[in-house]
Amino acid sequence: MKGFYAALITETMKVLRSKVLWITFLLFIFIGVMMGLLMLVAKHPEVAENSAIISTKASFISSADWVTYLSLMIQMAIVLGTMGSGIVTIWIFGREYTDRVIKDILVLPVSRFNIVSSKTIITFIWSFLLLIVLFATAILTGWLVKLDGWTNQVFLHSIVTYIEASVLTIVLFTPVALITCASRNELLPVGFIILVILLTQLIFVGMPAITPYFPWAIPALIAKVAGPLNPVANIFSWFILISISLLGFAGTAAWWRYADHH
Repeated sequence: MKGFYAALITETMKVLRSKVLWITFLLFIFIGVMMGLLMLVAKHPEVAENSAIISTKASFISSADWVTYLSLMIQMAIVLGTMGSGIVTIWIFGREYTDRVIKDILVLPVSRFNIVSSKTIITFIWSFLLLIVLFATAILTGWLVKLDGWTNQVFLHSIVTYIEASVLTIVLFTPVALITCASRNELLPVGFIILVILLTQLIFVGMPAITPYFPWAIPALIAKVAGPLNPVANIFSWFILISISLLGFAGTAAWWRYADHH
């Protein structure tokens, strides 16, 4: 266990000393503020009467109240959870290849499994904290905007659903880790993330019947934010989601263990 703790502490220090950590937090804070301001425009259209783009985006919001706002934030957690955790994964698992220090890492007296495990834990924590910061910022902005319809029951239900959707989305970062390590660059995993987001949206619109079996669509079904016309997640959905996450981790660990890194 000493090797694991050493690897975990090392990865933690690398993250804390990186500017990327603070940039991602600022980005998610900015998004949370903008979501609240979008609700302000939906509540008071005259605020953005000179901006056609903002007015158009705000017009898609059915009602400027807490129920709609919190539901929107849960949907944002699924999209930004995929994107945010993907970016974090690429940085954590791809940095050694970019900086060309992978050989130095491999000669350390720490097992490669412990290295992968520590990177996986740090990736999950970082990604989860980003979504928590997003939610907290959005809530604060919503209070400042003075949205209607706040109840403790609505808030508690929403935060439980938000955390559930966030966790289920984030655990799917492991295939991105495998692709990052196997490709040894950022382009392929970035393309994979974009493809996943696009495919998820297309499947919801054009092939809703297969959403319970497409891993990145399952979190929305479990969180029940995909809409009443979509199928309900079943036991196979849970099996597929967990299997993809575990296979991604196992594949990454196997890559670090058996691949030729020269």
